[in-house]
Amino acid sequence: MGTTATMWKSTQARQASKLPGKFKFYDVHKLLKAYPDCYYYVIFGERSNGKTYSSLLYALEQYVSTGNQFAYLRRYAEDIRPKNLSNLFSGHIDNGVVTKLTKGEWDNIIYSRSKFYFERTKEDGSRETSETPCGYAFDLNSMEHYKSTSFPRITTVIFDEFMSRSGYLPNEFILFTNSLSTIIRHRNNVKILMLGNTVNKSCPYFLEMGLRHIKDQQPGTVDVYQYSQTQLMVVCEYTGSAAKSGGKASDVYFAFDNPELQMITSGAWEIGIYPHLDTKYRPKDVIQHFFIEYEDELLHGEVVVTDDGDFIFLHAKTTEIKDPDNDIVYTTRPSTKWNYRMCLTKQSDKLSKYILSCLRENKIFYSTNEVGEVLRNYVMWSDQYSIKN
Repeated sequence: MGTTATMWKSTQARQASKLPGKFKFYDVHKLLKAYPDCYYYVIFGERSNGKTYSSLLYALEQYVSTGNQFAYLRRYAEDIRPKNLSNLFSGHIDNGVVTKLTKGEWDNIIYSRSKFYFERTKEDGSRETSETPCGYAFDLNSMEHYKSTSFPRITTVIFDEFMSRSGYLPNEFILFTNSLSTIIRHRNNVKILMLGNTVNKSCPYFLEMGLRHIKDQQPGTVDVYQYSQTQLMVVCEYTGSAAKSGGKASDVYFAFDNPELQMITSGAWEIGIYPHLDTKYRPKDVIQHFFIEYEDELLHGEVVVTDDGDFIFLHAKTTEIKDPDNDIVYTTRPSTKWNYRMCLTKQSDKLSKYILSCLRENKIFYSTNEVGEVLRNYVMWSDQYSIKN
């Protein structure tokens, strides 16, 4: 059920110098320089602030200076199709970075058969491609096909969009570590950059990697996790908000009075807006209690029947369940207890059917939007769960 970090410390991130009112894109080099002995660099924050661009720039610099290659990792096969990755390096090409890095030898990067190559225009107008790829693209679902292939020159792994709001693969963390094992083999010279937008606080990587404080981490800070009796070190940076430096030019398009847009403009966690209860009820109106365990959260559901109708009120449970041997508990793990039920959406008992009908009919009310997010993520997990996991 996840890893526990034995040491943890938080520090203010070093910010790039910037002029008042002028936005500065994120620069991963500062983090890599400040923590050169880390193996995992978890970098998350607002969308389009330069996380991917800067990480790819670092990967190109490594290839040009040492010949070491990179792996660009995504979740689905669709994510690495040519239509989605052909322009991955367009920014580095358009601003002349490729030409400058290679001292004029190459001016373009092309993507072919899941590999990235340098390319140049010859005097006769024809195109010439480098013999060796500078990097590879992989998806988690297909990495098992590469188990017999060796990648000894890959020393940088960039896992882009590792946070998701639409769900994760079954057993995704194991798929991820198996993918790393295929690439790394018996080496210890590989740096893993995990890049994400603040789209969802529910993320299996947080639990599995023992990142216990990441949900409460503040923008512009760096947390370091160390693990007992090993050299493993994970550094997590919540990138500073562009809004503090005047914001990005594109922020003007997302200035509507909608809190769900704050992830784009300020890096705030994306949280949906859920119905709150606008009426009162008495304790005697509660005809049944149930609980939902998901990740490190525990929700308390109350089935309420009044003269005006019936509904469910859901709120966070901050104390222990009073009757754990009889109260219905929905969870993500198998249990021999009769009252513990795995996968709400796959249950057929009366209570489960009622909860799902209330969900469909918008008759569930939440104490906070955060509670609504927990239920949303649990239901999504339940829908995607398969016994084949």
